[in-house]
Amino acid sequence: MKRTDVLGTGFDSLTLDEAVELALGLIDERRGAYVVTPNPEMVMLARKNPPFAAALAGAALVLPDGVGVTKAASILKRPLRERLPGIDFAGALMERLAQENGSVFLLGAKPGVAERAGERLAGCHPGLRVLGCTDGYFEDDGAIIAELREKRPDFLLVCLGAPKQELWMQKNEGLPVGVMAGLGGCLDVFAGDVKRAPGAWRRLGLEWLYRLLREPRRLGRMMKLPLFILLALKERVFGRKEAENG
Repeated sequence: MKRTDVLGTGFDSLTLDEAVELALGLIDERRGAYVVTPNPEMVMLARKNPPFAAALAGAALVLPDGVGVTKAASILKRPLRERLPGIDFAGALMERLAQENGSVFLLGAKPGVAERAGERLAGCHPGLRVLGCTDGYFEDDGAIIAELREKRPDFLLVCLGAPKQELWMQKNEGLPVGVMAGLGGCLDVFAGDVKRAPGAWRRLGLEWLYRLLREPRRLGRMMKLPLFILLALKERVFGRKEAENG
């Protein structure tokens, strides 16, 4: 499947249902493939960080997380079929796994967060087996790798933040797990520590604004979104080479 290029990062143009079905197929293959969910900030970082760009390109699935990505794709006349937030993908996949008594392992966030997330996920998805929870504050991942090799979860949530989580998954591709997904701060939401935007805000593509209103310190990061859109406009008008110089 040919990917849709958005400012140097290739995205898979899929619906949520299609992404989940493909992930279930990867789980059946059991080759430790990984999924990434780049937002505009990550795409901007990849333009300046070749190892990170390579980690994104090497993923089995690249899902557009963030309204800025789909807006930029439309500006470039390469529309993506849906915006696919990583948290929605993870929730839908775990719902399907729960129906088959599937399993997950939670890696990342601050101490205690993964455990609380695991308890809530098990309650929300009866039948889902939570095989382990480990925080993201480790220097040597040897013990984590050994545990994953022993427990062999169907779905490994890797919530270490970008680019650490993508580089970690790339390095450990081939682990005997079903599929890995880099999901940033999703464990904080699953644990109930961070409130997600109401559905109406999400449907309007304003989840970023909701988070900014609740966390004003994110303003510096959010300022990259207008630049991202401007770069897409520049590439549309002047071509890729000029945009890369931007």
